Amino acid sequence: MVADAATPQILAVVPARGGSKSIPRKNLRRFAGHPLLAFSIAAGLQSRSVSRVLVSTEDPEIAEVAKAYGAEVPFLRPLELAQDDTPDLPVFHHVLKELADREGYLPQVVVQLRPTSPIRPRDCVDQAVELLVSHPDADSVRGVVPSAQNPYKMWRIQPSGSLQPLLDDVPEGYNRPRQLLPPTFWQTGHVDAIWARTILEGASMSGRVIWPLILDPAYTVDIDTLSDWERAERLAYGRTLEMVWPGAAPRPLPPTVRMLVLDFDGVLTDNRVWVDGEGREAVLADRGDGMGIARLKEAGVEVVVLSTESDPVVAARCAKLGIPARQNLSDKGSTLETLLKEKRLDAAEVVYLGNDVNDLGCFPLVGCAVAVADAVPEVLRQADLILHRPGGRGAVRELCELLIERGRSST
Repeated sequence: MVADAATPQILAVVPARGGSKSIPRKNLRRFAGHPLLAFSIAAGLQSRSVSRVLVSTEDPEIAEVAKAYGAEVPFLRPLELAQDDTPDLPVFHHVLKELADREGYLPQVVVQLRPTSPIRPRDCVDQAVELLVSHPDADSVRGVVPSAQNPYKMWRIQPSGSLQPLLDDVPEGYNRPRQLLPPTFWQTGHVDAIWARTILEGASMSGRVIWPLILDPAYTVDIDTLSDWERAERLAYGRTLEMVWPGAAPRPLPPTVRMLVLDFDGVLTDNRVWVDGEGREAVLADRGDGMGIARLKEAGVEVVVLSTESDPVVAARCAKLGIPARQNLSDKGSTLETLLKEKRLDAAEVVYLGNDVNDLGCFPLVGCAVAVADAVPEVLRQADLILHRPGGRGAVRELCELLIERGRSST
């Protein structure tokens, strides 16, 4: 059903196919603790103007994850529309036709939210829609950023082998200072807002009259490779940008940290255990973690271990590191609450590092909850920060260095 012009129906579509050659299963891979496509779903759901959020996919697993994060998946995309070389237009034609045939639903505006641009300003979707609605003569709105490299200084190689400027409307633009060249912009994948008629009647995802939504280039992310992924994830965890997050936004590392609380197994160890014929246990630890703890203690931060284990290996390792350990705990959360009272610490100045479900009770009790890279999925979903290193393989050292650097930058 089409709403009246005063309250147009805005449909956000997240195209998320299952195949990806550069990063296999890219749309389901965890980015900052959530499946990549969850950030685009959240951008639609958190928008004031969007009426519905739909994921277009041919993949049943993606469909289930999308539904879990609040999107609609009323039908699957045909396989022939989920190939490497499939353009956007037939995919969006399919979405609009299926909605019309099944429900008699036709939105006036379609918003495209590509999963490969997960770092979005919180208001960019609403800005794009408002810009389009306020310019009814426009066919679409496209998110752009100032181009990092000016195309007036770019070239093509002719069949003869000689160079020819890419743009020639400015005489010898390639010889001019950058400041004297016309400003140029690069399109991003953050948001496109398109009149449905542009897609259905104009057979285009943009039309001829395209208005720009100029975004802060700090948000420029387009994930095609693993190096793109790592850079974008570092940017997300840097907490320097106000961006859309699935659910509640993660809490940053506190500017002042008085205590670091560690789980033992899976954090100071790699979660494996060696058992000899007499039942004696041994674990694998990282010497670099010990150096990180020593440096953090020198910076004035107390370090404590909370463990459900009763094995003496925990006490022995902690004694070697010179840090106290509380063992054989059935409820880490209540122990942590008692510890904070005993130490008279502000919980906002405490950081907790864990890896398994028995750590989750401690997460809301501290200023920032951190997970090792190989933590269980439930922990990854609820952590404020996910480290790059796994437990027992330098994760503690990584966090210690972050806290030391954080302390320096806040002074």
